[in-house]
Amino acid sequence: MQDFAASLAHAIGLILSGDAELWAIVLLSLRVSLSAVLIAAVIGMPLGAALAVARFPGRQALIVLLNALMGLPPVVVGLVVYMMLSNAGPLGVLQLLYTPAAMIIAQVVLVMPIIAALSRQVVETLDREYSEQLRSIGVSRLGSVPTLLWDGRFNLLTAVLAGFGRAIAEVGAVIIVGGNINHVTRVMTTTIALETSKGNLALALALGTILIFIAITVNAATSAAGGTARRLFHA
Repeated sequence: MQDFAASLAHAIGLILSGDAELWAIVLLSLRVSLSAVLIAAVIGMPLGAALAVARFPGRQALIVLLNALMGLPPVVVGLVVYMMLSNAGPLGVLQLLYTPAAMIIAQVVLVMPIIAALSRQVVETLDREYSEQLRSIGVSRLGSVPTLLWDGRFNLLTAVLAGFGRAIAEVGAVIIVGGNINHVTRVMTTTIALETSKGNLALALALGTILIFIAITVNAATSAAGGTARRLFHA
């Protein structure tokens, strides 16, 4: 118990003192996850919205598949991305393996289905409400996508925040494609796993504390965005 208390005190000291190694890891984690979420949102939101308004054979099967992809096992994603980026893979010539770019790609694959599926739900609800009005003024189904995305922007923000929460806490895929290389690809989750196994609980606890703070902040922002969306919807 005394060892834990000492480690916790040391961890708090690392955070408050602005330890360079600690904050370099945190900043890399944020850079990787925010980049992945931005790319996933640019791809996933229009994809989900198009799937919500379009009508074609096999649409329901695609929706089921998209929902299933929300639960992709991270280690499987890591393995597939590793095989694609390895020297023997089709993208090996890019030499991206064991770089932050490889970690971003893995997180995009994990996060994009979440954002796309949640965006589809939001836009589908809005489409049911405004479909007749939009058709009456000559707006096609696909042409209504930008309007519906803008109208549902606060609910869509919750989808983005959900994706960020998944990305920032991910460990399985990023450690496979990133390799957990010090000062290159070492992020919060992989460092916590490594330092715990080494017995360096102070750094692991410091990073864990920051990760929990980020998770709480993301959940608070999600709740605030959802509350804003509900107020606007009922206004």
